[in-house]
Amino acid sequence: MKIYNTLSKRKEEFVPLEEGKVKMYVCGPTVYNLIHIGNARPMIVFDTVRRYMEHKGYEVNYVSNFTDVDDKIIKKAIEEGVDASVISERYIAECKKDMAAMNVKPATTHPKATEEICGMLDMIGTLIEKGHAYVAEDGTVYFRTRSFKEYGKLSHKNLDDLQGGNRSLLVTGEDQKEDPLDFVLWKPKKEGEPYWESPWCNGRPGWHIECSVMSKKYLGDEIDIHAGGEDLVFPHHENEIAQSEAANGKQFAKYWMHNAFLNIDNKKMSKSAGNFFTVRDISEKYDLQVLRFFMLSAHYRSPLNFSAELMEAAQNGYDRIVTSVSNLNYLLENAASEKMSEEEAKLLEEAKGFIAKFDEAMDDDFNTADAIAAIFELVKFINTNVSAASSKEFLQALKDEVLMLSDVCGLIVEKKQEMLDSDIEALIEERQAARKAKNFARADEIRNELLEKGIILEDTREGVKWKRA
Repeated sequence: MKIYNTLSKRKEEFVPLEEGKVKMYVCGPTVYNLIHIGNARPMIVFDTVRRYMEHKGYEVNYVSNFTDVDDKIIKKAIEEGVDASVISERYIAECKKDMAAMNVKPATTHPKATEEICGMLDMIGTLIEKGHAYVAEDGTVYFRTRSFKEYGKLSHKNLDDLQGGNRSLLVTGEDQKEDPLDFVLWKPKKEGEPYWESPWCNGRPGWHIECSVMSKKYLGDEIDIHAGGEDLVFPHHENEIAQSEAANGKQFAKYWMHNAFLNIDNKKMSKSAGNFFTVRDISEKYDLQVLRFFMLSAHYRSPLNFSAELMEAAQNGYDRIVTSVSNLNYLLENAASEKMSEEEAKLLEEAKGFIAKFDEAMDDDFNTADAIAAIFELVKFINTNVSAASSKEFLQALKDEVLMLSDVCGLIVEKKQEMLDSDIEALIEERQAARKAKNFARADEIRNELLEKGIILEDTREGVKWKRA
């Protein structure tokens, strides 16, 4: 398996720090609003990386944070007249809903910045002790950027050519810096803002220190993969490296992965341009599985253009796989023979070649575009080689293959059949008859069957009532 490492600017063979295990950290969203489709790309991409690692047998410890203290969160809280935690908790819950709809697996740990302040104070204290940080007159703590000799190794920028300028650098007290490139680790509180006590001043952490501390706590000083959008390479990830390696004295991450930008109709997404879409906006028109399919239709390091035409193409592509699985289910229900014939066994052996193609694509820096092409080849093979005469064993084996590859991509391609009201009523009547006959096993079986199909039964004095989950 080869991964393109932003640090070395080349593909490298993946060798984990510990055999059979992967420690992976992915920068999560700042929770002040519903997530937009730009946020969705890294969520989907690196969830797929995780899924493939697990498919290959690795035990993956996957950590993705929520930044729940930030200027934008505070601004929204002030506008609504509520505590900042009300805003962050609201949008963490909404983010998790969207992630579930996109079939993004929950992280092993989803730490929140506000719950890790003690660790941040400890790391900042260590950096001060080692001479990598200093305290200004007003209590602001700055990282002494030039004290870390390898600064710029991720972004491949020359330190002397760099100029400060990001949301955590430009704060009050710029004239207190020893060097314009120094960045904030801790900043004093402002009126009406949440704050925490520290040895330097009452205040809150700078943005960059959060991930260094959360990664260290949940994954250790050294990790295998650190990932996020390419907009995070500088300064965020560059600063994370400086903080972590200066504090811990070890290489922070072996492999750095970054997905490319998402454009809308070949333009940068922005509210002012009127081309800003949340994941929730897209869900009103499309199943979010189609959005996931669309995101994986290009290599993660390639810029991706979002448009109505390309989403329609993604819908058609996704439907091809869904339809093929649906056809297999129909044939399975009506198959005349159980055991596979010799001819079918040969065909099944041939079908395994598509799994090999899929793995080859994913082993080459997670080339999901080519991996999906391999799924399409398998679907075409299935559609060509199955019929009403096919055996159950053959049909099930092909279905298992297409479901396995789709699942690695996080694509749900087997849809639950929608039950008609008349079918539900008929099963309820059968359940009532079973209960009268004291056949409670069958009654429970029917209840469970309906529950699996999203139908909840309620036994009331007026009789049995049902509702869709």
